[in-house]
Amino acid sequence: MNRGRFIVLEGPDRVGKSTQVERLAEVLDAVATREPGGTALGAEVRALLLDHRSDGLDPRAEALLMAADRSLHVAEVVRPALAAGRHVVSDRYLFSSVAYQGAGRGLGEDRVRDLSLWAVGDLVPDLVVLLDAGDDPLTARRPGDGDRLERAGGDFFARVGASYRRQAAADPARWVVVDARADVEVVHRAVLAAVVDRLRITVERS
Repeated sequence: MNRGRFIVLEGPDRVGKSTQVERLAEVLDAVATREPGGTALGAEVRALLLDHRSDGLDPRAEALLMAADRSLHVAEVVRPALAAGRHVVSDRYLFSSVAYQGAGRGLGEDRVRDLSLWAVGDLVPDLVVLLDAGDDPLTARRPGDGDRLERAGGDFFARVGASYRRQAAADPARWVVVDARADVEVVHRAVLAAVVDRLRITVERS
């Protein structure tokens, strides 16, 4: 049995990752999942991380909780599905922690990347698709709007966006950047084309 392919969609909030994950997974007959919260216990971690009552959470504790969720997610969902020959499409992976906790919270991108790689036993995806809306203000939450992470403000999200672009530029063989400002259908076709071209997966075009 051939191993499935692991595909991750990344990007800041409000760029349409969840919609694109669902559409891509349907076309590929893949397992659709997300971080944080891709497991039963992970859903509780997600609720804790995003709840306003955790506003005073130390950034290091935040990064460690993200890594713990990710470790569970890989052990319980991602690796078993790949081993069974299923493709996996995930809404976020360790690159989000590099961007949000490493750059956004100022913990250091390399340090957070190393932590996450240790947590997942060095499992890296076959392809990362960055949905990038540039400096579009629609991707930035206003203070007080949204969940705990989404309320971090414009400067925070500027650091997050810059980190994503650095990560993509540093590993062009693994990353593809798609303009998220286009129509949902146009973005879907661009994402699907990247998957087909890079991973040589045969699908019926949708």
